Amino acid sequence: MSSDDQNSPSRGPRIPEHVRALTPYQPGKPIEEVERELGLTDVVKLASNENALGPSPAGLAAAHEALNGVHRYPEGGAVMLARRLAERLGVAPEQLAFGTGSNEVIDLLIRTFVRVGEPVVMSADAFVVYALITKSFAGKPVQIPARGFHHDLEAIRAAVTADTKMVFLANPNNPTGTIFGRDEWRAFMSDMPDDVVVVVDQAYYEYVDDPSYPEVLDELDRYPGLVVLRTFSKIYGLAGLRLGYGIGSAEIMQALSRVRQPFNTNLVAQAAALAALDDEDHVARSRELVRKGRALFAEELDAMSLGWVPSQANFVLVEVGSGADVTQALLERGVIVRPMDGYGFPNHVRITFGTDQENARCLDGLKHVLVDRG
Repeated sequence: MSSDDQNSPSRGPRIPEHVRALTPYQPGKPIEEVERELGLTDVVKLASNENALGPSPAGLAAAHEALNGVHRYPEGGAVMLARRLAERLGVAPEQLAFGTGSNEVIDLLIRTFVRVGEPVVMSADAFVVYALITKSFAGKPVQIPARGFHHDLEAIRAAVTADTKMVFLANPNNPTGTIFGRDEWRAFMSDMPDDVVVVVDQAYYEYVDDPSYPEVLDELDRYPGLVVLRTFSKIYGLAGLRLGYGIGSAEIMQALSRVRQPFNTNLVAQAAALAALDDEDHVARSRELVRKGRALFAEELDAMSLGWVPSQANFVLVEVGSGADVTQALLERGVIVRPMDGYGFPNHVRITFGTDQENARCLDGLKHVLVDRG
C-alpha cells in the first residue's frame, strides 16, 4: 500500500465537510502545562475568567460528601437543585434546564431549534462557542461587527430575517466585558418575532454593578422565545465540575430535555451547586475582589498608557501591541493571560482579575515586558 493511498481522504469513513472546517476551541493554558514546558514552579493563571478565591467552601464540602454516592447515577433532571434554584429565581422548576456548563445548554438549544443551513445571529466579538456549535450542526452563523467593543443591537436586529431561528447576546460580553443597557434591550425586543429564540448569556451576571443593566429574567412572560443562560463556573468557583443552566418557558425547556443525554449533569456537581447557592459570604467576597481588581487595573493600565475596555465582568481586555508576543513574554515570567487573536483582537490580551498578589505580579510583569519591547 502506497503512502498516497494511506493519506487519501476517500479511505475510511468520510468526515463531513462542515466538521472538517471547524477550528477546535482553544482554552487557556493550564498551570501544569506551562510549568512543564518552561520549567517553572510558581505560575499564576489569569487567562480563563475563573474565580481567584477558588470554589465556594460550602460547595466544596458538599462535593466531598457527595463522593460517597458516586456509585449511583445522578438524578437526571437535577430535581432538588431545580427546586431550590427556581425558588431563588422566582420561576417554576419546569422553566430550568441543566447542562455540563452553559456550553452544553447552548449545544442543546442549537440542536433543538436549528437545522442545516439555517441562520443564527450573533455579534462578531462574542463568545466563540456560539459560532463553533452552530457550525458543528451545519447551521449558518451570521456574525455582526461590534460597535466600539459593544454589541450593535440595531445591526443585530436588522440581520434577523424570516429564516432566523436563534439570536445570541452575551451580557456582559466575553471577551470585552461590555454590556448593553435596559433601553437598548427593550428597543431590540420591541418587534422581535415570537418564533425566534433569543438567548441572553449571563455567565458574568453576578459581577455587574451598572444600574442600567436589564433584568431580562423578569421578562420571560413577555417574550416567549427568551432563554437566559447562567453558570456555576464563575462566581461560585465550580468551573471544574461543569454545571450551567438555561431559564425559559416550560415548553422550550421541555424540548431541551428531549434531546439531552440522560444523567448529563453529574451527582457531585449537583450537590456542590445546591450548597453553593446559599454561600452568600463567598459570593460577596468574590464580588469585592473583582471590584478591587477593576479599580487597580484601571489605575495601573492608565499609568502605563495602555488602552483598555471598561468591564462589568471579572476580566479586562487590554491593548498591548502584539497580543501573542506579550502573552508569550508573560508566560516566561510565570503569568498566564489570554491572547485574543481568535476573537479578532490580535493586539489585545484578556486578563482575569486575581488575588491582590496575583494582580500585582501580572501588572509588574506587564510593565517589564513593555519596557523590554521598547
